Amino acid sequence: MGGQIQREIMQLILDRGLRPGAVLPTETELMDDLGVSRNSVREALKALQALDIVEIRHGYGTYVGEASLTPLADGLTFRTLVQLGGDDAHALTEILQVREILEEGLISRVVESIPEADLDALDTIVARMETRAGQGEVFPEEDREFHEVLYRSTGNTLVPQLLGAFWNVFHRVAGARGWADDPSPLGTARRHKEIVAALRARDREHVRAAMTTHFRGIEARAGKAMRGVG
Repeated sequence: MGGQIQREIMQLILDRGLRPGAVLPTETELMDDLGVSRNSVREALKALQALDIVEIRHGYGTYVGEASLTPLADGLTFRTLVQLGGDDAHALTEILQVREILEEGLISRVVESIPEADLDALDTIVARMETRAGQGEVFPEEDREFHEVLYRSTGNTLVPQLLGAFWNVFHRVAGARGWADDPSPLGTARRHKEIVAALRARDREHVRAAMTTHFRGIEARAGKAMRGVG
């Protein structure tokens, strides 16, 4: 019954063309529209809030949520932590494999069309990486920004959200396990630089090889962390 009411509220949002941030009908109005009890409406709204489909602002009302991928990241983080256990790296490897497949497909789309302005922006980000690496620092924010800029020319707004979800899972798992920071930031910066160089050459095979090398580096870092090394 609860799932049916959730679906009916979502259909109501779609039928009325309500956008993120729009005010939802009141509980009383939803009760009348759906023919259910107040408790049923409240339970359905709480479930939809957990999915970021609605946002309940106590004292103000209920609004259409952003429908972000936060619930996906939360679920994947929990799944990964639960399945990791001991030294089993399989669950995290699955996350990395999905992200690698996604990025290989994306970079194949942009290799010949990425604009010079984006390549210049990537060069700037890599330069910041190198500066921080030279000071013995890690650069997670630059790393995340690099991958967002890399694919922004696709014009696909889902891409940065999806990549961000996988990014968040990896780093939340790393934080929960207390893994060490990148043991070789200079090497990581160099691998990003090689990706940009291959893109500037519009060399599809070089780009693919550079991206593969990049992900092998991430997997190596994760493997060392899980073994308590570096």
